[in-house]
Amino acid sequence: MEEVQRHSVHTLVFRSLKRTHDMFVSNQSYLPEIDEKLEKSKYSIKSKDSYGYVFDRVKKANALKAKGLEDSHSTNAAIYSHDSNQSIPAIVDAQHDKNDDSSSNSSLVPVIQPTVNSSTTLAAAGQSNSTQLQNLPKKIPTIPKPKWHAPWKLYRVISGHLGWVRCVAVEPGNEWFATGANDRVIKIWDLASGKLKLSLTGHVSTVRGLAVSPRHPYLFSCGEDRQVKCWDLEYNKVIRHYHGHLSAVYTMSLHPTIDVLVTAGRDSTARVWDMRTKANIHTLGGHTNTVASVVTQAANPQIITGSHDSTIRLWDLAAGKSLCTLTNHKKSVRSIVLHPTLYMFASASPDNIKQWRCPEGNFIQNLSGHNSIVNCMAVNPDGVLVSGGDNGTLHFWDWRTGYNFQRFQAAVQPGSMDSEAGVFAMTFDQSGSRLITTEADKTIKIYKEDDEASELTHPINWRPEIIKRRKY
Repeated sequence: MEEVQRHSVHTLVFRSLKRTHDMFVSNQSYLPEIDEKLEKSKYSIKSKDSYGYVFDRVKKANALKAKGLEDSHSTNAAIYSHDSNQSIPAIVDAQHDKNDDSSSNSSLVPVIQPTVNSSTTLAAAGQSNSTQLQNLPKKIPTIPKPKWHAPWKLYRVISGHLGWVRCVAVEPGNEWFATGANDRVIKIWDLASGKLKLSLTGHVSTVRGLAVSPRHPYLFSCGEDRQVKCWDLEYNKVIRHYHGHLSAVYTMSLHPTIDVLVTAGRDSTARVWDMRTKANIHTLGGHTNTVASVVTQAANPQIITGSHDSTIRLWDLAAGKSLCTLTNHKKSVRSIVLHPTLYMFASASPDNIKQWRCPEGNFIQNLSGHNSIVNCMAVNPDGVLVSGGDNGTLHFWDWRTGYNFQRFQAAVQPGSMDSEAGVFAMTFDQSGSRLITTEADKTIKIYKEDDEASELTHPINWRPEIIKRRKY
């Protein structure tokens, strides 16, 4: 029995390529003969498909031109051949009859009827062609002037956590707010005084998401320990666990009208839970990377998710399926925020902040200016959109126009490193007059509008010519 000589994969592939080359090298330079009839048909079909509208306009223009010349010749003949005793109104009536006949032709612009003056009658015949072929002028795009908003200022810094503060939620009564941090503790703070009211321990890793129910005395939390907990605030203890996530849970949202909780995280899914029975109603799969943000609303789409795979998905809650996927962002989407009064939402990514209109996710405009990773956003009923970056920058925008009316660097706590300047989460209180941010220097900062500011002291630096040049 002969021993088969072994060759490397490289040698075998090379030999296969060589055989293929030798087989087809003899006729590789011979192209099939061109059928002129087919080529003409191809070009005629292509030109008719691409430029058929232009051809029709040229035909109409030529027909109108020929008809206009005939009308002008016949008009001149009528004027000079008629007896001097014939009255001018008779000629005008004849001309009107001709115009009525010609008005049946379809034209781009309606033909202006001539006046009784005979000189105008003669001139109109020659000018009708140019009038009919004129296009209507395009409407010049208008740039709306932004609404004036008072500048915001820092008025309180709260310390108490022993790690990065990663999440914040305000209760519906606007009396207190909760924060979660890397120290695995959830802390409840008095909103008016900033004093600590309560500390809740139970998570064994970083707390990444919080939500307070508007209809029940419940606080929901999620973290990097894959746990989703329901806290009864009457007894300050955990009463339910929601098991199912395969990795860290980064974000959560409560449905505003039904007892449904939505959580999402590093396992690339969003899970819909029945708040009472702890049942996993839907597992929304489709993202290919970490789901960093989820929001819910009563109207469709009821669930919106943003992911590190650079996409935003709109979900049908009843069917548990994706309605559409928005792929406009080029980098990871870490934050999504719903407008409290308008049927719109915004998404944040290092490339841009984008605004969208529900329910189909129609793109509205870009908000450019953040030169860092945007971790969080918040918007109040007055149309003030705030975004927080990984480098500690805060940008304040006018929602309607996208005008950036204020930006500043958040003050770092004394003793912390310069790199600990990131803003991780933010929210407005229920009145929209106070902004709460949680940051990497282990503090919670509260901002409010400057009461002493006015349009005279802080005018709008609005230059539409620059904006126009940038947009158009």
